This record gives sequence, C-alpha cells and structure tokens, in this order.
Amino acid sequence: MAVARSSRSGAARPRSGAEIRAAFLDFFEQRGHKRMPSASLVPEDPTVLLTIAGMLPFKPIFLGQQERPAPCATSSQKCIRTNDIENVGRTARHHTFFEMLGNFSFGDYFKEQAIQWAWELSTGVFGLDPSNLVVSVFREDDEAEVIWRDVVGVSPKRIIRMDEADNFWASGPTGPCGPCSEMYYDFKPELGDDGIDLEDDDRFIEFYNLVFMQYNRDAEGTLTPLANRNIDTGMGLERMAQILQGVPNNYETDLIYPLIETAADLAGVDYTTLDGKGQTSLKVIGDHSRSVVQLICDGVTASNLGRGYILRRLLRRVVRHGRLVGIGKPFLTTMGEASIALMQEAYPQLVERRDVILAELQREEARFLETLERGEKLLAELIAAHPSQITGAQAFELYDTYGFPLELTQEIAEEHGLEVDLAGFETAMEEQRQRAKSAAVSIDLTLQDAIDQVAAELEATTFQGYELLEQSSSVQALVVNGAPAQKAAAGDAVQLVLDTTPFYGEGGGQVGDRGVLVGDGPDGNGLIVEIDGVSRNRSVFVHSGRVARGTLAIGDVVHGQVDRACRRRAQANHTATHLLQAALKQVVDPGIGQAGSLVDFERLRFDFHCPRAVKPAELEQIEALINGWISEAHALQVEEMAIERAKAAGAVAMFGEKYADVVRVVDVPGVSMELCGGTHVANTAEIGLFKIVAESGVAAGIRRIEAVAGAAVLAYLNERDAVVKQLGDRFKAQPGEIVERVTALQEELKTTGKALASAQAELAVAKSAALAAQAVAVGDAQLLVERLDGVDGTGLQGAAQSLADQLGDGAAVVIGGLPDPADLGKVILVAAFGKVVIAKGQQAGKFIGAIAKQCGGGGGGRPNLAQAGGRDGAALDGALEAAREQLTTALT
Repeated sequence: MAVARSSRSGAARPRSGAEIRAAFLDFFEQRGHKRMPSASLVPEDPTVLLTIAGMLPFKPIFLGQQERPAPCATSSQKCIRTNDIENVGRTARHHTFFEMLGNFSFGDYFKEQAIQWAWELSTGVFGLDPSNLVVSVFREDDEAEVIWRDVVGVSPKRIIRMDEADNFWASGPTGPCGPCSEMYYDFKPELGDDGIDLEDDDRFIEFYNLVFMQYNRDAEGTLTPLANRNIDTGMGLERMAQILQGVPNNYETDLIYPLIETAADLAGVDYTTLDGKGQTSLKVIGDHSRSVVQLICDGVTASNLGRGYILRRLLRRVVRHGRLVGIGKPFLTTMGEASIALMQEAYPQLVERRDVILAELQREEARFLETLERGEKLLAELIAAHPSQITGAQAFELYDTYGFPLELTQEIAEEHGLEVDLAGFETAMEEQRQRAKSAAVSIDLTLQDAIDQVAAELEATTFQGYELLEQSSSVQALVVNGAPAQKAAAGDAVQLVLDTTPFYGEGGGQVGDRGVLVGDGPDGNGLIVEIDGVSRNRSVFVHSGRVARGTLAIGDVVHGQVDRACRRRAQANHTATHLLQAALKQVVDPGIGQAGSLVDFERLRFDFHCPRAVKPAELEQIEALINGWISEAHALQVEEMAIERAKAAGAVAMFGEKYADVVRVVDVPGVSMELCGGTHVANTAEIGLFKIVAESGVAAGIRRIEAVAGAAVLAYLNERDAVVKQLGDRFKAQPGEIVERVTALQEELKTTGKALASAQAELAVAKSAALAAQAVAVGDAQLLVERLDGVDGTGLQGAAQSLADQLGDGAAVVIGGLPDPADLGKVILVAAFGKVVIAKGQQAGKFIGAIAKQCGGGGGGRPNLAQAGGRDGAALDGALEAAREQLTTALT
C-alpha cells in the first residue's frame, strides 16, 4: 500500500484568499488546463435565476450541447445561493455570495488523475496534514475507494461510504450522472478514526467535491457508461481560507472580515465584544454586501421579480441588520465602496461599474428606509396588542399596501417570540394572483417543445445573410401545426430549418427577417412559403410562416428571398442604436451601459443604466449629434477578430453577455465600436434621419429611449403634423399659438374648478348643519353616524370636521356617501373624533380604515380626522350600521 504523505515543497503555503485562488488556478494551468474567467452571475441557462455552482457555465458542454473550449479547464467562479439565507451569519459557513474554485475535464482525464491531483493540491500546495483529511465515496464506487486507499494511501478508516443523497450527482431525472467523492478537513483528529460522523459540523468541514460523470441514465433509470467521461470539481474558496487562516468561521477570513469591521465602525461597536445577535447582524452585512455589489455589477437592478427581487431582498436585509446594530444613517454606499476595494483585484470590472453600483445602492436604500419606517411602525402597533401570532392577512397588508417584505415581518415577529401565519399569507397572495389572472400571457408550450426537439437533433445553421439576401437551401426539419412532420401543404402553419440561410435570426435585440421561400415543390406546381419571422434555438435558425401555395417536404431545395425593404429598415435602426449609445456616453455619462434593446422594422428602443432622467436639452443634443454623424456619411467597417484584440481596440461589449473567442466588431470610425452580430448599413448616410420619440424610466436605475430612423421618421412627422392641424382648427389658432391657447384654457379650468369645489364644500357644510341635532349621547360622547350622498371627499371631510367642532371634545362623527349617487363603484367614508373619544382608545384613521373594508376598500389618517374609500356602494348602509354598533359598544 502506498503511504499518504504531504508533498509540499519548502515554499510557504498560500494563506490569503487571493493567494489560495491564484495557487489553485496556477496548479491546474501548469497541468494543461485552460484558465477560464468567471462567468456572469446572470446565467445563460434560462432554468436558473443565478449562477449557483462553478460548473453551471460548462453545463452545455457536459450535456453535449456545446463544443468544449479545451480538453480541460479551470476557473474561479463567483456564485450566489439564497436557499439557506436564514442561516447566513448563524452558522460558520453559510453564505449567499461565494467563490467556487474548480477543475474540469471534458472527456480527457478521469477518476484516478482527478483524485491524485486533488490530494497533491491539498497536501502539497495548501500544506494540509494528511492526518487532518477524511474522504467520502459513493456507497457503490469501489473504484474510487481503491484509488484513495491503494494509490493515494488514505487509511481505510478515513474513507467513508455515503448514500446517493450525499454522493451521487445528476443533471436531472435523465442524462449524464455519476458518483462523487468529497474531501473533508478534520479540526479534531485527536478524537481518532473510529465512528467518524461527517455530519458533525463542529469537527468536519467539506472543502473539495469531485464529481465523476461516467453514466447516462435513461427514462427507466438504467445506467449506461458514457463514451466520454467528464470531471467536475468544486472547492469553496471561503472554506479553504477558514482552514488555512485558522479562524473559527468563514466570516473571519480576509475575504469577508474587513467588511464586518467596516460595518462595526459605522455602528460604533466592537465585533469581538458583541453578543451572538450582534455578531450575526454584522456577518449578514458583510456577506450580503459582497452579493449585492456583484449582482449590480453584473447588470441586475432591484425589482419585485426574479433576480431583481433577490437583489432587493438582500439589500433590505443589509439595511435592516444595520439598524439592529445601531447604524442610524444611510450606509450602503460605504459598504459598497469597501466591497469594491476588497474584491477589485480579482474582479476589476467592479471598478469600471463603480458609479452604477453606488447609485443603485443609494437609490434602493433611500426607497427602503421610507418603507421600513412605515412598516416597522405598523408592525410595532400589531405586536403591542400582544397577539398570539401575526395573521396572514396582516402580513399580506404590510407586504401589499406598504411594500414591507414578508421575510422582515417574520424576522421581527421572531424577535418577539411570534410566528407569522404563512398559510394565511399565501391564501391572500393567491387571491391577488387570481385577480390579476386576466393579464396572464398564454404560451404554446407544445409548439415550443416540438421546436426544441427538432433543434436538438440538428447541426448549427450556416448564416449567409451578411453577404446574401437570396440563397438556395435544403429543408432539414419541419414542424407543421405544432408537431414534427415530414411534409406540409397549403394553409399549414410551419416552422422549418434550412441547412444554410440568408434570413437573420432574431438576436442581439434585432428582430428576425421576413421574406419568402419559393421552389418547384414535390408536385411541380410551385411552392410559396411566406416567412414572417426567424428565431434561434441554440445555433439552429427556425423559420416561421405559412405555406401559401404548393407542398413542402423535408429534403426539398427552396430558394430563400429576404424582404429587402424590411432588412434595410432593420439595418438602419440597428446602426442608429449604436450611434445612440455613443451619443449617450458623450452627452450624459461615459459610464452608461446597455441594459437591452429592440431593433424592429418600424422603430428602435434602447434601454440603458442611468440613475436619472435624460434632460430635454440633452435629448436635443443627442439627436443633433446622431443626425450630424449620419450626414457625415461614415463608412462602416466590419471585422471578425479575437475577443481580447477587440477589447484592446476599445470595442464596447454588452455587460454580462457571453462572447465567443472570435467576435464580430462593427466600427463607425471615430464614433462607435461595438461587438455585434446584427446587420447594419454600409454607410451612416443610408439611415437618412433620426428622431427621438420618447424617454422614460422602465425600472429602478434603467432608462429607455424610443426613436425612429429613416423612412419611419417621415411617417412619425406626418402623424404629428396632422394632430397640430386638427388642434389649430379646433382652437382657431396658428401652430405657434396653440400652446399659449391651451395654457390659458387650463388656467381658466383650474379657477372654475376651485370655485366649484368651494361651493360644494359650503353646500356640504350647510347640509350637515341639520344633522347635528341627530347626534346621540353615548356615555360622555356624542355619536353621529349618517349618510350624505352627492358630496366629494373634500366636502365630506369639511362637513365631518364642522360637525365635530359643533359637538365638542366628545364628538364621534362618521359620514359616508356616494359622490355620484348614480355610481355605486365609488364610496367615501370620513371619521372625525374628539379628544374624549381618542382618550378611550378610538383612532379615526384605524377605525374608518377597518369600516371601509366592508365596502371593498381601505384608507386611514390621523387619530382625529381620517378618510377612506370603497368600491361597493351597495354595502355602504351596512358599513355605516356596523360603525354605529362598534362605536356604541366602545364608548358605552
């Protein structure tokens, strides 16, 4: 038996996080692995919100959907997981953001070499004592156990067999899969080798996982050996740093602890002397600060959906835990600065995106502080009533009406020994979903499945559309009326794949081409297929349309003809978007980056990261710049080159987009240079004219400009001219006088409206004067609940205040009515309470808000005067009667 030993040379072992990362990558690069950069946290895989593992960017390679970049590779991949977010800061090693070091073999070396290198790296490079190491293997993987025992020399007592749940990896119910082997560090080897329990987190930490992809599992569960076996490994950088730096948890490593110290300084506390709760909060701040900075850097903006919600949730947890440790002022930008400084050496793009990151942090923190103040106040009132739990309806009202996250409601409730009724919350949420169901979009999954099935079996389509607009091709596959088929007839809706095509497939924001396919057809009567769109499925171009004449079959040769007019318009709009981005960088901010785009035949849309609206004067300047570049007739230069050469030349890439090693560069000399696979004009003069139509905000920190170019500008101007002529005729004014005339009419309308409102308020007070005599004495209060229709909210509020003044400190006035007696869809309710009533625990705002719910509404206000609304006028009388009964009981 070979003897396990450390092969570490005399060189000092890596210790810092940066040294560990470099040592790992250097080790495998020296052994023939291609060093790969970290992919974005926003993955290409549409089934996953965020990059959650080091192997995720390589998944298409492992599944045989993409060519391997090299026989073997190594990377340090940034990852985010939030499934165990409640454990962050509470355990020694749970994080949201972490780095996964990995070495990968794509059909090259396999099990024995992977295990030997893992041991050599761990003991030789990182200098771990073999007596501190334990390995696990899958219960049926005799081969791995033999390698660890006989080749490496690990004691049989330190090789632990584990079940499928722990030591078997699968990409899904079917497909590539295989056993795993994991390396653990033993913090207490003096306890011996008998009865080792790897679930003991105080003693063991798993730091290196080796996955041996050696089988293919079919639908029946049968495992068949793969022809090309793969290796996928992962070593947690933070975990190895904990081991090598000799600290009790991952948070106290140099990868996170500087952020904990920054937060502690802001709070004026000492981390080492804090209790468990305080230390947990500082750990959460440190961990989440890394996550939010990296997410924003990769183009994620805070929202209430998908990965945007994950970012918002993390940001709000940072703010919340900052308040818990005593940080009483905005501090996210300070944490952002510290996080960028800590990680910029490994991720230099953080410096490039610094302004965007800090702007998003500042904006989202300001928004949440308002939400937090309202929500905490309302939740404190609920808790002060000593309930047995926070009901689902209460949690949902906080979430839906005040934007207070459910997770924070749970955290605060837990701090007070209360639980939240999650089932009730989900019921309320589902009711809201049902109300919004009419807005849902239906997707034909059957058709998409058929297209996916066809595309998966084909080679990539050869695109010739940069040079050709007409070309003969062979039909490779056919989907007819939603199902794979061999042939199609006139009238059939079809999706078809050609071996080569002149049609541009939708991508990079540009819509797919339109046109026709013509041919003789199998029956010789002629074939016409009208193509109304082209999409891409992986690298296969799918042409969608309808057979207008003849029949079509797989194997037919057809002649494709792209609609030249549509292509010209799309090209003009696409080049115009490049000019627009260049102009935005020049006029507004050099750091502006693209967030999305649409290049259609009729218009263009460009989304970009910017914390503020673009000013009208700036829009005029942008428009003038672009039209100047158009009139200067710049000839475009298009060239394919290595990605590194393109970036060195200054080509702009869309942030977070994944590019091949060789890219296509579209250069408008002296104006714009971008990586782009779309179609473009040969000369800017072909665009003709450019006109901005609108500028707006579409999400936090993202602005949108909509514009038209070329022939579409004339149509846009004709439409506007027609509107101006109609307004001129209606106002009997020249075009230059229309604005002045409209302004005068608005002022006149405003004056008339004020006079009408004043008259209505006076009328309401006059009507209410007669009601004062109907007040009923209840204890030492004067109760008046009446209905008063035909009065708007302002008038009704004035009437209630007037009655309360007449009735004195004991006034308890509730008035409800329909502003328009013919419209049962709008109800107004007002409450006015005197000092005596308020002293008895009754508050107008809370009281009237609860009553309004009986009319399908809500509202609130001050303890002495409040207004609410509803949507069910038929329930108004019942609501007023309920108000009378409740106040009678409360005041008696």
